[in-house]
Amino acid sequence: MHAKLALADGTVFTGRGFGATGETSGEVVFNTSMMGYQEVLTDPSYTGQIVTMTYPLIGNYGTTPDDQESRGVQVAGFIVRELTRVPSNFRSNNSLDGFLKASNVVGIEGIDTRALVRRLRVRGSMNGVLSTTDLDDASLVAKARAFPGMEGRDLVREVVPAKAFHWDKRFGAFADHVLPHRPPTKRVVAIDYGMKWNILRCLTQIGCDVTVVPGTATAEEVLSHNPDGIFLSNGPGDPAAVGYAIDTVKTLLDKKPIFGICLGHQLLGLAFGAKTFKLKFGHRGANQPVRNERTKQIEITTQNHGFAVDPSTLPSNVVPTHINLNDNTLEGLRHTELPVFSVQYHPEAAAGPHDSSYLFEEFRTLMG
Repeated sequence: MHAKLALADGTVFTGRGFGATGETSGEVVFNTSMMGYQEVLTDPSYTGQIVTMTYPLIGNYGTTPDDQESRGVQVAGFIVRELTRVPSNFRSNNSLDGFLKASNVVGIEGIDTRALVRRLRVRGSMNGVLSTTDLDDASLVAKARAFPGMEGRDLVREVVPAKAFHWDKRFGAFADHVLPHRPPTKRVVAIDYGMKWNILRCLTQIGCDVTVVPGTATAEEVLSHNPDGIFLSNGPGDPAAVGYAIDTVKTLLDKKPIFGICLGHQLLGLAFGAKTFKLKFGHRGANQPVRNERTKQIEITTQNHGFAVDPSTLPSNVVPTHINLNDNTLEGLRHTELPVFSVQYHPEAAAGPHDSSYLFEEFRTLMG
């Protein structure tokens, strides 16, 4: 099955389709992880994006419900160099091809992903169209140029849960060495802007009784659960476009201890009066180096974000705590007086290293 990927700059790649047939549009980005493709596919932060994996062989261990990070596939499309159609793993219950087909998501293999990623690194992430039905280059390029892109788009409303719910699932025994399990003695409200499930597992693991509320919830709705702490989740799109969430966070700042991850970090920055900006090609992968400014230790982190907080716009009572060693962008902040902190990267990993799992323990400590 022929398939084509067209970029807004006029570049067209021809390969073989897999997964579902059809056509999809999105911002074309790349992820540098060597594994964890199912976690990438099901991460709601990838909503509206066509994801390219830089590792050349993808699909070799299949897919399993145990590795999902949400209810289903969230990416707009998927790009790989070579697809393994016959996986080998005792945990697998479906191939990557079958997984995408069941999720009605289009994939393409057999293109030069090195050339594609180089173009994205040089020119920046750009809009694209992936199709197995329309194979006309000019038509596809025109569609790519018509796609609205990420800036100014509120995608949170597309992925938030319909209503509040309780979460009580934690790690299996194999992961107890990462975060020791404690009984639930702290009540936490997790505001879901498009949250990965492993964040909830981490919170439960450290002894939190977790209630999840939609990202559209008001401060009054959050506080009605009488939490000991408030968590702000990851999510997709432009943080500056989610005005209702920024207003809610502003109201909550001096009410309870707060911990934010990814979009939650950006919303905290905006609530403090800082500004965000779009990165040229973003940070996506499980191998991103970050320096902890308090300890000067280096953490290898999992990341997935296309926007960042401008540290020069932070107020004097908010200090940087983590810095990205690839481009010196802000990766963490902390208020000097309030029990409020956040990181841009993903300490819950899934998939990725566990260098930063200590941040969940810090959140529990802040709750007393």
